[in-house]
Amino acid sequence: MLMQRVLTALVLLPLLLAAVWLLPTVQLYAVFAIVGVLIAWEWAALMKLSGRARFRYAQFTALFLASAWLLKDYWLWLCLASVMWWIVAAVLVRGYPDNFERSAPGLPAMALIGQLLILPTILALAVIHAGGSPTQAHSGPLRLLFVFFLIFAADTGAYFAGRRFGRRKLAPAVSPGKSVEGAIGGLLLSAVWAVTGGVLIFFEGNYGQLGRIAAFVALSMLVAVVSILGDLTESLFKRAAGVKDSGTILPGHGGILDRTDSLLAAAPLMALGLYLLQI
Repeated sequence: MLMQRVLTALVLLPLLLAAVWLLPTVQLYAVFAIVGVLIAWEWAALMKLSGRARFRYAQFTALFLASAWLLKDYWLWLCLASVMWWIVAAVLVRGYPDNFERSAPGLPAMALIGQLLILPTILALAVIHAGGSPTQAHSGPLRLLFVFFLIFAADTGAYFAGRRFGRRKLAPAVSPGKSVEGAIGGLLLSAVWAVTGGVLIFFEGNYGQLGRIAAFVALSMLVAVVSILGDLTESLFKRAAGVKDSGTILPGHGGILDRTDSLLAAAPLMALGLYLLQI
């Protein structure tokens, strides 16, 4: 299993880096949109859809993603809707399983949640990639890579800190393996990345802008927290559906949704935060 995970990562990581670095934003959006459709396919399975209904859901997601690009100037509203959803998701995670036993989301709600996961994220990734400083080469791609590595830092820090120091369960009913100490470790590593790589990428290494840097680090920490929420929320829906993984497309990793759950929560908030802070 570990070897499969490593081999899959060795194949996919260079492809991701090359796409982010080399492709113009419109082409990168198309690549991410394909990933979004695959996520919709897996989400439809969590909705207990099969056959034609599952295909239709993925098909409509593709249509929505194409339309979203044409209406990309309204990305801000989609990201705001995403943030509102993640506030609701925090309540769901906190109250699971009692809330699901009383009133689990029905099919229409699940269909809407799927779109709130996918559409804002794909647009947010494109917005971050298209942004940046005109004086800094590859500024947009670097910003997007910062987001990816911020999530990686949160996940990696949580894994190792949890294994070494984990005592108190973070959300035992949803994901028994995650601990409070692990989450703290993830946040600490995210802070280190924000203060080092983040300042280099977003401020060109100029530590003189202390106020803006402090706001940026605070945003990065909030994004790291939300990335953990994304992981927990997907675990909640998988547990409710009675499955271990969202799919099998990635050997050793499960489904695409299993690998992008943190990103689905983090990207819209990051894009929104950068816009509001004018960074």
